[in-house]
Amino acid sequence: MSSGKLNEQAKGVYIIAATPFTDEGAVDLQSVDTLTDFYLGCGVHGFTLLGMMGEAHKLTADESISVVNRVIGRAQGRQVIVGVSHAGLENVRRLSHEAMMAGAAGVMVAPPPGLKGDEGLYNYYAQVFAALGPHIPVVYQDYPQTTGVYLPVNVFERLVDDFPQLVMLKHEDAPGLAKLTKVREGEKKPGRRRVSILVGNGGLYYPQEMRRGADGAMTGFAWPEMLVQVYELFAKGKPEEAEDLFDIFLPLVRHEVQPAIGLALRKEVLFRRGAIKSPKQRAPGSSLTATDKTELDGMIARLERRLAATGRLAKAAE
Repeated sequence: MSSGKLNEQAKGVYIIAATPFTDEGAVDLQSVDTLTDFYLGCGVHGFTLLGMMGEAHKLTADESISVVNRVIGRAQGRQVIVGVSHAGLENVRRLSHEAMMAGAAGVMVAPPPGLKGDEGLYNYYAQVFAALGPHIPVVYQDYPQTTGVYLPVNVFERLVDDFPQLVMLKHEDAPGLAKLTKVREGEKKPGRRRVSILVGNGGLYYPQEMRRGADGAMTGFAWPEMLVQVYELFAKGKPEEAEDLFDIFLPLVRHEVQPAIGLALRKEVLFRRGAIKSPKQRAPGSSLTATDKTELDGMIARLERRLAATGRLAKAAE
């Protein structure tokens, strides 16, 4: 069942899926199945595979496609975006075409680290669009904290104006609220396209970004149902209620975005929630100490108490 290609109207929560491994470090396709089912049970609107959180750089080309095929086959028609960022343009092109043939809705491309200057950035994406052709929808992944490449709003607007296949901004610049507002203001100019904007950074600034015109989230927080419920409350015109719910989860949102151990925490929670058989990362990866796990126990217990006090416990545990 195909959900069609990604376009500028995309909205909701596109969960960035973890890649499950066995304790020995092999890709665990059975856990890919259970994780996909878990995300669907949380109400996600789409999936993003092979993102930075998906340990994509540790997978072989064959493993990458096997994960993509497995999720698309089980996603019940939800759109699947595939991260294809790579130092070599030919690798970007090949993985993009393989992903689209497998049934992906579009691909996500981050600029290669070290790219210099506005013209350098524009020219790189012009080459990407030429290599992929006009029929593959593209998400620009704007994550300068990792790439070291800053995307000025005027350069993004040039790309949107010149390349109709650019349909979404994955907004992770931080601080980035003013930038998000500037993009949305710029779209009011005559003849300019409005593109979809989904936000990341673990959801750290999610309610404020929704208030400023984001269309949803693309991140991997281990309680995806919160991301979905916050989106739905905003969609129903209940921003205050959305913020109240977000606030209950904020200590764990913040805890999960720690550099170095953030992914280990996220996988540990997914493991505890029964979504994957092992919290293992493929080497080289981080692991949690006994103290880290005890700390997490306490934070989850506090979350459950606060949810119970608001009558939301059942929803979070579904």
